[in-house]
Amino acid sequence: MGQQISTKAQATVWRRVRENLGVVSAATVLGAGEERLRGLGLSGRKVSYITDFARRVRDGSFDIDAVSAMEDGDAVAALSSLKGVGVWTAEMILLFCLQRPDVFSYGDLAIHRGICMVYRHREVGPERFERYRRRFSPYGSVASLYLWAVAGGEVPGLSDPAVSAAVKSGRAERGAS
Repeated sequence: MGQQISTKAQATVWRRVRENLGVVSAATVLGAGEERLRGLGLSGRKVSYITDFARRVRDGSFDIDAVSAMEDGDAVAALSSLKGVGVWTAEMILLFCLQRPDVFSYGDLAIHRGICMVYRHREVGPERFERYRRRFSPYGSVASLYLWAVAGGEVPGLSDPAVSAAVKSGRAERGAS
């Protein structure tokens, strides 16, 4: 629900949904109807995804309880089979909802930035990222949390080498003209 909107907007929408639906379940989502859900601040596309998910849970074609018992890769595949849920979203569900201990998402740009800042890389390609994933396993989720904090500026004095290089490059270009 909170993708592509600010944290404040997400909190407002989620509060409205809870206040209007009470318990958020497949039955209450489907009972509310699409127009009412849009009136709570959800985009038409998100309403479509949420109601499709609720229908699948209700009719049994998606077993949400089974996902929690699956291995991480299978759970990501099952979740990303839902409309509107990609690999990154599925991985965040594993980390935050299912509290899986070893989630380290290649698709998360803040994790990439945190790695660059801590280890002084300009970029992190797939091979390098996989080395870090193996290094942090089986505690990838903890590493993710720390790297998000680093990328968010929680460690004074750490800068992003890619940004620093771009700034230096810009200065060099201006100095040469």
